[in-house]
Order: sequence, then C-alpha cells, then structure tokens
Amino acid sequence: MSRRGNGGHRGSSRAALGLCRGRTLPSSRSPVATQEDMSVPHYYDKRSSPLPDVPYQQELGAEQKALKEKEKGSWKQLSNEEKVALYHLKFKQTFAEMNRPSNEWKTVFGGIFLFFGFTGLVVWWQRVYVFPPKPHTLTEEWKAYQVKRMLDMRMNPIQGFSAKWDYDKNEWKK
Repeated sequence: MSRRGNGGHRGSSRAALGLCRGRTLPSSRSPVATQEDMSVPHYYDKRSSPLPDVPYQQELGAEQKALKEKEKGSWKQLSNEEKVALYHLKFKQTFAEMNRPSNEWKTVFGGIFLFFGFTGLVVWWQRVYVFPPKPHTLTEEWKAYQVKRMLDMRMNPIQGFSAKWDYDKNEWKK
C-alpha cells in the first residue's frame, strides 16, 4: 500500500471534490472555472415564470429586518415607499420593468449591417482579384452571333426558338 493511503490518487480526488464544491484550486497550472450548484434554488427574473424559487435579497440588513417585522402588522400602516421596498426585497424587477423594451435591437441590427458590409467587401475583392475575367461567350456580340447561328440551323422549328422567327421578313413574329 502506498504512503498516500488510497492508491496514489489523492491529488485527483481532491481536484474532483474541488470541482463539485464550485471553487478554484490554487495551483501553478491554469485556474479551474467555478461551477454553480444547480441543485440549490437560484433567483431569476423571467417573464415566463415570474415567481422565482428564492427571494432576491436573502441576507437582510438591520433596516430591512425592521421593515420585515413591520410587514407582519397591518399593511394600511405601511407607506407606498415601504411597500415598494418590501417588493424589492423579494423581486429585483417589477413585471413592467421586465417587459420594458431594451435597446438591444440596435446592437443586433448593427452587427447584421457590419456582417453584410464585410461580406460585400469580400465579394467585391473576389470579383476584382480572385475570379477570372468573364468568358468571351458572355459578350453581347457573341450572344447575337449564337442567335443568328441557331436561326440559320432552324433549331426547334415547331415550338422552340426558330418557331418564333419569321424567315420571310427576317424579324421576330408578333
């Protein structure tokens, strides 16, 4: 049996325990990220489920504890400011604050336009420096020559290309 007592794996078990506890281990190597314990209830603000599992402020100060004691009495004796303060002990935001539109759309549209602009610059650069010049078969004179050649060969004379050409008048049928 080794002097470590558990088969020589003592350091690795400590590292595993450290990860489970959600803290970083002091070492000369790179730091280990902390991990939240998801088995414990957490506070959240969501419109889909507006009642969180735990209150927003769990540790209360002396003034807040006095306000909580006053809450146990008649609510008619509480001022509006005290009622709001009690509400904010339980919730970070009101439902109206959660539903308030943000300016995040500006950032999203800015990112989209930046992406489109960069993509346009890449496409322009490729057209100028990467792609070869257009083939001669795409010039207007070559296309006209091809049309004349197809008409001379009388291609598809029943329903196709040549059927729309009047060979007596040398013009397209109307």
